[in-house]
Amino acid sequence: MRGKALALAAALGLAGCAGMSSKVCAPGLMAMTQAQIFFGRDIAGGAMVSEAEWRGFLDEEVTPRFPDGFTVADVSGQWRGNSGAIVREQSKELQIVIAGGAADETKLGAIRDAYRRRFNQDAVLLVEMPVCAGF
Repeated sequence: MRGKALALAAALGLAGCAGMSSKVCAPGLMAMTQAQIFFGRDIAGGAMVSEAEWRGFLDEEVTPRFPDGFTVADVSGQWRGNSGAIVREQSKELQIVIAGGAADETKLGAIRDAYRRRFNQDAVLLVEMPVCAGF
C-alpha cells in the first residue's frame, strides 16, 4: 500500500509539475512550488521522536537549508508497513514554499535522508505541487 500511495503522490506531483510552466498567477504573486514533507514520529523499538528531538532536527537540518521560513503542523498518519500491518502514528508535516530547481530538490532530499538516518525511518513522504505565492 505504501508503494501505491507513494506512486500516486508521485504521479500527482508530476501532473502538477507539467502545468507549472504555464501557470498564470494574479498580480503580486508568482509561480512557485509548495513542498510538503511528512515525518513519522514512531521509532523502531517503541520510542517516539520527542518535541526536543524534533526541534533539534529543525535547527540542525531544516533551518540552515531554508532560513527564509517554513511551517510545521502536527498531523496523524496511517500507512501499511513492511509487515503488511496498518501503522498509525503521530507525525509532523513540514511545508516550504520554494522557487524550485535542482538546488531546492537537493536540499529537500538531504532533509529526508537526514531524518531517515537519525530516527531509523523506512520512509519520509515528499509531495510537491505548483502554487501562486507572494510575500
